[in-house]
Amino acid sequence: MSVYTRVTEDDLRRLLADYSIGELEDFRGITAGITNTNYFVDTSTGRWVLTLFEQMDNGSLPFFMQLMDHLAGHGVPGAHPVARNDGGFLSRVQNRPAALVYRLAGASIETPSTGQCASLGGVVAEMHRAVRSFGEAQPNPRDLAWIAQARDRLAERLDADTAALLDDEIAFQRERARTTYRGLPEAVIHADMFRDNVLFEDDRVSGVIDFYYACHDYLLFDLAVICNDWAFDDDGDYRSGHWQAFIRAYHRRRALTDAEHGAWPAMLRAAALRFWASRLIDYHFPMDGDVTHIHDPGPFERLLRAHREAPPALFETP
Repeated sequence: MSVYTRVTEDDLRRLLADYSIGELEDFRGITAGITNTNYFVDTSTGRWVLTLFEQMDNGSLPFFMQLMDHLAGHGVPGAHPVARNDGGFLSRVQNRPAALVYRLAGASIETPSTGQCASLGGVVAEMHRAVRSFGEAQPNPRDLAWIAQARDRLAERLDADTAALLDDEIAFQRERARTTYRGLPEAVIHADMFRDNVLFEDDRVSGVIDFYYACHDYLLFDLAVICNDWAFDDDGDYRSGHWQAFIRAYHRRRALTDAEHGAWPAMLRAAALRFWASRLIDYHFPMDGDVTHIHDPGPFERLLRAHREAPPALFETP
């Protein structure tokens, strides 16, 4: 849904000269993603995905490359960066940092089945286990401090009711960070595992993509992000069976702690707040691009309001 930078055939031929993956055969922009520019690139030896990073510099990008390489080495199905001839993972295209990754089989699913949710639960648990041996870390770029800054930036764009809800929820989350969240298990998480960032072949996860919001945070936050997208349909109706299939498969591989059980209602709100704030910023301050799509912030506002009234349970009694 977003192509901010137009890439030419000459750009790609120059890029491929630094790799040993064959000659260019075809390429096209990808109609998915919000922050970065993505292209499918086909060469004489395989199929790849090129990402141009529109809002990141080279300082943070090695972390993402190392993480994806680490997870691939631990058998987690995901985007695996392609090494250049000099051993590095990063290049430049149109004066932007860029990386090639292996193109995964399968496709994202708009309406997942309970079997697909169960498969994802197992993969996410293995991912959370694998990152325990990953030595790098970086903070969440969309943490509560960023949300508070976004609130200030949005001050003149919001009506009184919306602003009051944002202020109240930010205050609530600050208090939870001092109390409820203390001691929760932490590690590097994906932090953006929406349905369009997971590929399936039938009921099996074939790959997790778009790790460019990965950061060190609570494992439970990763689960809350997933619940808010995978367990709710486009009308905002909760699908209990989908969430229970996911969380039971996850729990079999990484048991959740008592503290995580207690923090679950607040963490659902934290995840809804984070993406509501992000989409408010994207809506009111859109980036320029050749092909852009701005997500409606309304669904996450409604989800946050629903969680404040009656959040779904982490586990339900069979």
